[in-house]
Amino acid sequence: MSEVVYEETATMIAAGDLQSFVPFGREHCRNHPNAFNLQLRELQPASELWSSDGAAGLVGSLQEVSLQERERESWQLRKGCTGVKEDEFEEELYTAGNMAVWSQGSRTQASSVYKAFTVDSPVQQALWCNFAVPQNNNDAEEVEQMVCIVQSSCINVHTVTGKDFLSPLPFQVSNVWATKFGLLLERKNAANDTQPNPPGEPLPTVFSILHPLDEIAPIVCKPSGPFEGSRVQYVSDSNMKIVFTCCQPSIVVSYDTVQGTHTVWALRKVTHDERSMVLRCPTEPAGTPLGLMASGFLASHLRNASHLDSPGGSGGLGSAAGISSAFSSPLHYSALHSHPSRIMTSSPGVHSRVHSPSISNMAALSRAHSPGMAAPSFSGASRFNTSFHSPSPRGHHGLLPSLNSTANESMAMPAMEPIIPDLCVEQLWSEAVSAGCQREMSSQASKVFLTSDLCESHYLCFLVESHQHLRCVKFIESNDVTQLIFPSVTTIPAKDAAPLQNIDAMLVLEACGSLVIYTGITRVSKVHLPSPLSHSISLTNHLPYLSTPVETVSTPANAGSRHIHRLNEDAMPSPVSELKSLNIKQHEASFFEDFSFQQATPYILSLRDPVCNRVTLELSSGVMLRICIPEIATSELVKKCLQAIRFILPKEVAMKVLVKWYNIYNAPGGPSAHAEWSQFVTCFMTLMGYNTERLAWTRHLQFEVPLSPVIAAKKARPSDGGSDEDWDYLLASHYHRQINSQPVCGSVDPNNVPVAEKEDPFSADSPSSSSMKLESSAPLFPHIPALFGVLHLLYQELQLDELHRARASSLVCLLQQLARDLQLEEYVDLYWRDYPSLISCFTESCIIDQAVIGQMHRPSFLSSDPPCVFNWLSSCLRGEASPPFPYLPGICQRTKLLVLSYALYIIGDDNATSTNVWKYLLKLSAGQRSRVSEPNSRRQSSVKVRFSSESLAEQLVVWLTSQGFTLKDLESVPFGVALPIREAIYQCREQPSSDWPEEVCLLIGRQDLTKQAHKMTLAKSKASVGSGFSLVPPASSEADEEEDGMLDIIHEVTGLIWSQDLRIQEVRRLLQSSRPVRVSVVQQPEVSDHEYIEEKENKLLQLCQRTMALPVGRGLFTLFSYHPVPTEPLPVPKLNLTGRAPPRNAMVDLNSGNIDVPPNMTNWPSFHNGVAAGLKIAPASQVDSAWIAYNKPKSPELANEYAGFLMALGLNGHLTKLATLNIHDYLTKGHEMTSIGLLLGVSSAKLGIMDMSITRLLSIHIPALLPPTSTELDVPHNVQVAAVIGIGLVYQGTGHRHNAEVLLSEIGRPPGPEMEYCTDRESYSLAAGLALGMVCLGHGSNLIGMTDLNVPEQLYQYMVGGHRRAQAGASRERHKSPSYQIKEGDTINVDVTCPGATLALAMIYLKTNNRSIADWLKPPDTWFLLDFIKPEFLLLRTLARCIIMWDEILPNTEWVKSNIPQIMRGTFDPSEDINMDTMAQAQDYITAGACMALGLRFAGSANSDAFDCLYEFAKTFMKMMSFAGTAAVGAMGYYNLQTCLSMILLAMSMVMAGSGNLKVLQLCRFFHKRTGGEMNYGFHMAHHMALGLLFLGGGRYTLSTSNSAIAALLCALYPHFPAHSTDNRYHLQALRHLAVLAAEPRLLVPVDVDSLKPCYALLEVTYKGTKWYNETTVELMAPTLLPELHLLKEVKVKGPRYWELSLNLSKETQHLKSILVRDGVLYVKLRAGQLPYKDDPQGWKSLLATAVSHRNSGVTAFKPEAISTFTSEPALISFAEFFCKTSEGLKSREDSLMLFSAMLYECVTQECPEMLPTYIAIEQAVGALRQGDFQQTFPLWQLRLVVELWDGRMLRGLANKHDTLLTSEFLPVMKNAVDVALDNWLKDHSSVVRSYMRGEVLSRDAQAIMLACFLVYRSIPCFRNTQAKLEGCNSFADLLLRSSQLGIPLRDLLRLVPILLSSASGPQSLLFPLQAFSS
Repeated sequence: MSEVVYEETATMIAAGDLQSFVPFGREHCRNHPNAFNLQLRELQPASELWSSDGAAGLVGSLQEVSLQERERESWQLRKGCTGVKEDEFEEELYTAGNMAVWSQGSRTQASSVYKAFTVDSPVQQALWCNFAVPQNNNDAEEVEQMVCIVQSSCINVHTVTGKDFLSPLPFQVSNVWATKFGLLLERKNAANDTQPNPPGEPLPTVFSILHPLDEIAPIVCKPSGPFEGSRVQYVSDSNMKIVFTCCQPSIVVSYDTVQGTHTVWALRKVTHDERSMVLRCPTEPAGTPLGLMASGFLASHLRNASHLDSPGGSGGLGSAAGISSAFSSPLHYSALHSHPSRIMTSSPGVHSRVHSPSISNMAALSRAHSPGMAAPSFSGASRFNTSFHSPSPRGHHGLLPSLNSTANESMAMPAMEPIIPDLCVEQLWSEAVSAGCQREMSSQASKVFLTSDLCESHYLCFLVESHQHLRCVKFIESNDVTQLIFPSVTTIPAKDAAPLQNIDAMLVLEACGSLVIYTGITRVSKVHLPSPLSHSISLTNHLPYLSTPVETVSTPANAGSRHIHRLNEDAMPSPVSELKSLNIKQHEASFFEDFSFQQATPYILSLRDPVCNRVTLELSSGVMLRICIPEIATSELVKKCLQAIRFILPKEVAMKVLVKWYNIYNAPGGPSAHAEWSQFVTCFMTLMGYNTERLAWTRHLQFEVPLSPVIAAKKARPSDGGSDEDWDYLLASHYHRQINSQPVCGSVDPNNVPVAEKEDPFSADSPSSSSMKLESSAPLFPHIPALFGVLHLLYQELQLDELHRARASSLVCLLQQLARDLQLEEYVDLYWRDYPSLISCFTESCIIDQAVIGQMHRPSFLSSDPPCVFNWLSSCLRGEASPPFPYLPGICQRTKLLVLSYALYIIGDDNATSTNVWKYLLKLSAGQRSRVSEPNSRRQSSVKVRFSSESLAEQLVVWLTSQGFTLKDLESVPFGVALPIREAIYQCREQPSSDWPEEVCLLIGRQDLTKQAHKMTLAKSKASVGSGFSLVPPASSEADEEEDGMLDIIHEVTGLIWSQDLRIQEVRRLLQSSRPVRVSVVQQPEVSDHEYIEEKENKLLQLCQRTMALPVGRGLFTLFSYHPVPTEPLPVPKLNLTGRAPPRNAMVDLNSGNIDVPPNMTNWPSFHNGVAAGLKIAPASQVDSAWIAYNKPKSPELANEYAGFLMALGLNGHLTKLATLNIHDYLTKGHEMTSIGLLLGVSSAKLGIMDMSITRLLSIHIPALLPPTSTELDVPHNVQVAAVIGIGLVYQGTGHRHNAEVLLSEIGRPPGPEMEYCTDRESYSLAAGLALGMVCLGHGSNLIGMTDLNVPEQLYQYMVGGHRRAQAGASRERHKSPSYQIKEGDTINVDVTCPGATLALAMIYLKTNNRSIADWLKPPDTWFLLDFIKPEFLLLRTLARCIIMWDEILPNTEWVKSNIPQIMRGTFDPSEDINMDTMAQAQDYITAGACMALGLRFAGSANSDAFDCLYEFAKTFMKMMSFAGTAAVGAMGYYNLQTCLSMILLAMSMVMAGSGNLKVLQLCRFFHKRTGGEMNYGFHMAHHMALGLLFLGGGRYTLSTSNSAIAALLCALYPHFPAHSTDNRYHLQALRHLAVLAAEPRLLVPVDVDSLKPCYALLEVTYKGTKWYNETTVELMAPTLLPELHLLKEVKVKGPRYWELSLNLSKETQHLKSILVRDGVLYVKLRAGQLPYKDDPQGWKSLLATAVSHRNSGVTAFKPEAISTFTSEPALISFAEFFCKTSEGLKSREDSLMLFSAMLYECVTQECPEMLPTYIAIEQAVGALRQGDFQQTFPLWQLRLVVELWDGRMLRGLANKHDTLLTSEFLPVMKNAVDVALDNWLKDHSSVVRSYMRGEVLSRDAQAIMLACFLVYRSIPCFRNTQAKLEGCNSFADLLLRSSQLGIPLRDLLRLVPILLSSASGPQSLLFPLQAFSS
C-alpha cells in the first residue's frame, strides 16, 4: 500500500448535498402587489409616467410586464456581515422591475426579507457599498453600510441605520461599482461621443461619489509607462471598461476594447500635488486629452450652477446665457419634460417635480446649514449639465450656445475651474499585448475574482470566455501596501470558475463539463456530485428546497464488477454527465449507457454566486443547484496540525501534503468526524514513509475506519436501497481478507491492547527487519525532525488550554512514535511523565537507515532538552533563569501570551511585552518562506497599552486585554497556570483606575466599571439616551390628572435625596399653573351682588399676577428632565387664569367684562410657559428639525408659547438642528415674540463661537450693525434688545473689537428724530451694556487692540454722567438731528446709561481683583453726592464692585456691612439735614447688592457660612417688613424693602441651588401666599425663580461660578423686576431664562449594577488646597451634589459596603464630567456579604459582622442557605444549593460538604468567587493522588505551580498579604497531604525509582503512574543521563555540592538522598533530615 499513495489514484472528492436554488427575492416579488401599482398608475398622465422608460404611455397587459421583469431580474449573494450572530449566513440582493429585495438566510434558518425597496423607475443595478462618513471631531471615519439602487436618472442610497439619500445622476450611467471609498460610475457613451467635436477633447468617463451627499467628481489616472512619465489626467478614454473592483486590496481591473488587454489599477485618494496638477491649465493644447478645454467646455458644464447666491436660487442655472428664456418658452418645457435624461435643475422654482422627492432638498439644506448655499447637492448635479448625454454635441435643444462660435463670449471665462477630483487610479500591471493577428486578441473578461491557495499566495483571476481559459495572476503585497507586485501569470483551461473563499480554493468548470477544484494554480481533484439531477429538473409540485438525493447510481449493488476495479478519476459515475462531443473512451460510454443516461441529461452551464464554500451551478435546463464544497478539516486538532505543517514545510511540499490530505479526507463516502484524526495520522505517517499496516497502534486506528482505497471510493452515504449484494461485496474485498489474518481485538482503546499483539503477526510474511523500516523516498521523510518539532510545540500549546487538552492525548501517540524513531529519549520520557498509562502501551519503534539519515534536515530549534511549557513557568516562579521558549507565530498564541505574562508579572520585567519579547520567546522561522507576517488571529481590542507608573498587575491586565484576552479565555487556562493572572486581576479589582476601557474592567470583574465604560463608549459613538439604566421618570399615577408639566421629576432619585419629607410634592403644588386658583372672598352684608362679583374678579386678577409668574420658576424646576418621543408633540401645560369661588365652586373668569383687564396681559406669561415646557427637554435627547417644526401650533393664540419653546430649545442646544430654511421662515413672519425667542435661542445655542451665519442673522435686527446707507428696517424694539444680547452671547469672551465698539456706543444711543428709540430706552442701553460685558468677559485691562476705545473711561462716564462725546465713524450719519420728543441736550442721560455701564464694567473686570476700577464703583462718601444717585444704582455698583474684587468676598455679616460707607455707620450729627429715608434706602440697597455678590460668589456651593449670613439678613429684613404698615416706613419703603428682600432670597437660593434647603423653601412658600397690595408680578417672578433655583432640575443641577455662568446670572437676575406682565421697560423679560446657561449637572447618583436601582453610597471627597483652606476631605452620602469639579482633587466611593472606586480629578475632570452629564449615574457594586444602606443602615446584618462575633466558628456559623442575601452571583448560589446542603444521598460525605461550605465562605468573604473552581480542582487533585487513580499527571503539574507561587509569596514575607489570593489555611493543608502521600509511596517503592534511574524498561502498573506523579511534583529532571554525574558520590556532602548540576530543588533532593546514595549506607541513618524537611 505504501507506494500507492503517491500515484494520484482516486482523486475525486464528494461534494455536500445539492439543493435546488431559487433566489428568495423572486418568491417575495411574486407576492408583492405590483399589479395593483400598475393599475393605479394608469390614472396618472402617461407622458409623465413613462418618460424615463420610453414605453410612451403603453401600460400593456400585466402579463407582458411580468415577462419583462423576469428578463431583467438579477441577484447577488454575499457572506452576511451585519448582525452579531456568530453563525455565518448568506445575504441576497435581488432586483427585478422596480424592486430590490435584500434578504438573509443561513443553513439553519430559512431566508427572510431584511429590507425591500420599491423605486419609481426600473432598477438598473443594485449593489452593496460601504461609505466612509467622516466624524466631525477628528480624522477617524465611521463606515456605514448602504444599499445603492441605480435607476436611469438617480441613485437611491439606503443605509442600514435607516438614513435615505437620493443622488441625482447628471448623465446616463452604464455601470456602477462599489469600492473601498464609495461608488464609481461609468458614463454611458453616446454613439458619436467617440469622435468629440473639438478634436482631442473627450470628457471624463469614470466618476466617483464618496458620500451620497457629496458631489460627483471625475477620477484621475496615473499611468505607469516610459513615455507618459507621470502625467496625471482625467480618465477619459472611452475604450476603457471597468470589469472588476475590490476593496481589500483597493484595486480596479479595466479592459481596453481596442487593444484587448486587461489592466490592474490601484485606487486611492488623490494627493494634493495630483489635484493641483489636474486643475492647472495644461500648457500644450492638443497633447493632453483635456487641452484648453479644461477651463472651457467641461468647466462650464461642471460649474454652471455654482452661483446660487440667494436662498431662493434665483440664479437658476448659473450664468449660461439663454437659459431663462429657454425655460420660459412652453415648447422647451415640454421637450425637457419628455426627454429621457431629465435635466436636473437646481432652481426650486422650475417644475421641481422633475428631480426628486422634496426630502432630498432638506438633506441638501441640512448639510449646508446656512441660507447662503441653497442646495449644494443639486448644484453639483446640474454642473454636469445635460450635454453629457445629449444626442448632438452641439448643445442640448439649444439650451447651451453652440460651442465653437460662442463658447467664449457667453460663458464668463474666469468663473470656471474644473471639479476637484477625489480619487486617483494608479496603474499597477497590464497584460502583454498579444502579438500577431487580431483574432487572437482576448475578449473582455466575463468574471474577475481574487483567490488564494492553501499556502497563502494570492491570485487575481479573470475568465476569458472566448478562449475558454482562466488567467491567474499571482500578486504579492509589498511592504508599502499601496504597491502590489504581479510576478507571474498562469492559464488554466476553464469554461467557468468561482472562488471558494474560506477553503482557499476555487471551483473550475472544465470544457468537458466536469467540476474540478484548484487551490491557487494547483489542481486538487474532481468533484463528485451526489444524486443525479434528473429529479430536480422536472420540478414537480414538491417544494424545490426538499430535493432528496435519489441514490440509484452510487451503490455498487447495480454496478457490474468490471467497473469497480477501475475507479480512477475518469470513470467515477458522476451524475452530471460530461459533454458527449469530447471523445469519451469506449468503456466510459458503455458505463453511462448501463445507467440509461439519455442524451437529454442536463450539463452544467456556469457557476455563480460563490459564498464561503457554497456555489450555485446553473444547468443547461435552466435549473439552478446550490452545492457545498467540503472544508479541508473539521476537527480543531487536525486543523492546527495542518497549520503547523504548512508553517514549517517548504511551499511545494506543504502544498502536496495538503492536497493529498484533502483528497483522502473528502473522498466520496469519507469518514465521520470522530474518525478524522485517525485518518489524518494514517495519511501523515504514510507520507513520512511509515507502513501504517505494520504498526500495531496505527493498524487499530484503521480498524476503526476503513481506509483501504477500495472502500474509500465506495459511496458510504446512508442509502435506503442497500441490498445483500453490498454485503457480499464487502466480504470479497481485499481489506476483509487482511483483517481476517489478524487476531481480532477486543477493544480499540490503546490503553489495553492485548500483549499478544506485540509479536508482529506479519513476521510470517516478511523478514521482521524490513517491516519496521521507514521508506526514505516518502515525500515527508526528509522533514520528519522539523515536523516533529512543530507538533511538539503544538502539543505544548494544547496543554495550556483546558478545552483542547483532551486532544493532546491523541497527539501524544503520534509524537511518541516519532520521538522513539528519532531516538530522542528525553522527549519520550517527557511524554511518559505526562501520560504514564498511555505511553507504556507503545513499545514498537521503526528503524531509520543510517545511510539515509543524512537526508533529514534537523532544525536548530529541536534541542536535546525538550521544551516543556510548565517547566518554563515553574522555573519562572522559582526565580531561576531559563532560555527563551520556542513558539510558532500564529499557531501557539496561548503559549506566547502566558510566557510573556509570567515574564511581566512574575519576573517583573516591565518591557517583557514591548522591547524584551525575544528574551523570553524564540520565534521559529518558517520553512523556506521568506516572509512571515504574524496573523492577528486574536481579537485585537481597542485598548491602548500605555505603561506609566502603573503596578505590574495593572500592566499585565491592560496588556492581556490589548491582546484580546477575556474572562472566557481565562477559564480555559489550567488552574495552576492561571493563578498569577487571577492574582493580578484580584489586585487590580481592589484599586482600579477610573478611566480604564470597558474590556479591562470586564476582565477584572468590576461590572460597575464595565457598565460605566460601556456607557461612555456608547455616548462617544452616538448621543443615545442611556443604555441599561437610565433614570426614567415614572408613569403618571392618575390617568385623569391634569398635566402640570412637572410629572417628569424622577422620584427614584429625589426619594433618596429627600427621603424624610414630601418637599418635591410641595414644590409641585406651589409651581403648578394649570389648575384654577381658589378665590375666597367673603361677601359682606352691605356689598351688592354685582359689586361682589367685581370684588371676586379683582381678587382673581391679583392672584393671576402670581399665576402668570409661575412658569419662570417651573422651567428651572423641571430643567432637562424629559426625553421627548419623536412621534408626539411636546405636552405644554395650559396657563390657567380662571378661578373657583367657594362654597359652590363657581367659576370666576376675567373675561366677563365686569372689570378692566390690561390688554395683552398674557403675552409674556404664555411665552414663559412655552420656555418652561421646552426646558424640560434634556440636551441628550434625539430632536431633529422636523420635530421642532412639527410642534408648531395651529392656532395663532399659541404662537407666543411656541416662541418660548424655540428659545428653550436654544438654551438646551437643540436649536442648532433647525434647518436654516425654517429659521428664515419663522423670522419673515414678523411675529415679535417668535423673533425674540428665535434670536435668543440661536445665540444661546452658539454660545461664544462667533458663528458667522448667526452674526448675519442678528445684524439684520440691529441698525447699528448695518451699513449707514442701508434701508431702514422696521425692527420692533424688543427684538432689537434680543438681538443685541444675542451678539453678546455669540461673541462671549472673544473680545471682538468691532462688536465691542458698536455696543459701547449703543449704550449711550441718543433718541432719534421721529419716534424711534424713545420708548423703553433703558432696556436697550442695559442690553448693550450686558452684551459689551459678555463680549469682553473677564478680559480686564488686557483687551487686545482696544486701547484707543478707552472702554473703562467711556463706561465710567456713562455711569456718572458728563458731556456726550461726538459720535465717531459710521453711526454719525444716523444721529445728526436730535429727537423732537426728548430734550436731552449734550450731556449723558445717566438714568438710561448707568445700569448697562455698571454691569459692563463688572463683567469686563470680573474676578480680576482690579482695585482701581473697583474704587470707581464705591458708593459716594458725602450726603450731598448720595442724594444724586438712585438707590437702585447703588445696589448695582456694590454688586459690580464686589464681583470685581472676587477674592475678597467672605461669607460673614461683617464683610457685608463693610460695604456700607463710613458716613452711614457712624453717629449722626442732628444739626445736619439728613433725610433718614434716603439713608435707610441707601443702606438697604447696598446690603442687597453685597448679598447678591455673596450669592454669586458661592453659587451652587451650599456653603453653610454664606447661607447663615444671608439667612440672618433675610430675617432682619422680614422684621423690618412687619413694621411696614406703620408710618415710619411709608408705602415707598415697603417697595424698597420688598425689592431688597427678593434679591437676598435669590442670593440664598443661588448658594443653595439644587439642594432643596428647607429654610429657603419656607421663605419661598411664605411669599407665595402673599398676594395683593404691593406684591406685583415682578416680585412673584423673583420668588418663584428662587424656588426654581432651589430645586434646579429636580435636584440634579446646580449653578456654576464660571465667568460665563456669572454673566448669565447677571442677565437673568437683574435686580429690577417687571411691575406688570407687559413691562419690558428696564429689562427684557425673556432674559430671565438665561439662568439656565449657568446650570450644570453635578448630582452623582450611585446605581447598584446588579439591581440597576439607585442606592446610597458613601463618598469621600477631597478638596484641593487653596489660600483659604488646606486640602480637606469630607464624607458625603450619595446621591449628592458634588462641589465644583475644579476645586476637587479626588472623589472616591468608600468601602466597606461597595467596591472602592476612585475618580482622580487632579489629572483630568473629563471622565467625571461625562458621568455627570449622563444623568450622573455612577455604577457601584455591593461587596459580597454586605447589604445596601437602605436595608441595613447600621451595618449590623452583614456576613462579616456575624463572623466577627463568633471569632472561632466563622465557618461553622455560616449557613449556606443564607448565601443568597449576600451575593448575587448565580453560580455561587447554585453551588451552595447543590453542593453545600446535606441531602439524603450525601449523608456519607459530611466532611466534603463541610469542606465545600468552607470554600464557599472563603470565596465570598475574600470577594473572589472565581477562585471556587480552583479550590475544587486542588481538592480533587489531592484526593485522586491519595487514592492513586491518576491516568495523567497534569493535575500535579498544576498543584506544583500553585505551591511554587505560594512559596515565592511566603518567602517575600507576609508584608503584602492582602495581595495574595490563597491566604487561608487551605493550601498548606493540601500541600501537606500531597507531601505525605508521595513520601509514603517513596518509602514503600524506592526500588521503582532506582530502576527508573538505571533506565530499565518500566512495567505497566500503578507504580509507574505514581512514579510519574512523583517525578513531576518533585521536579526531578530526566535521570537517564545522571548516572555519570553521580559517579563517585558517596556522601550527603557530595550530593549537596552537585545539586546545582542535577537541577533538583534542595527540598526535593533531600527526599531522594537515600536512593541516590543507596550504594553507601542504608537509608535508616538518614532519616533525620527527611523528617526535618518534610514540613
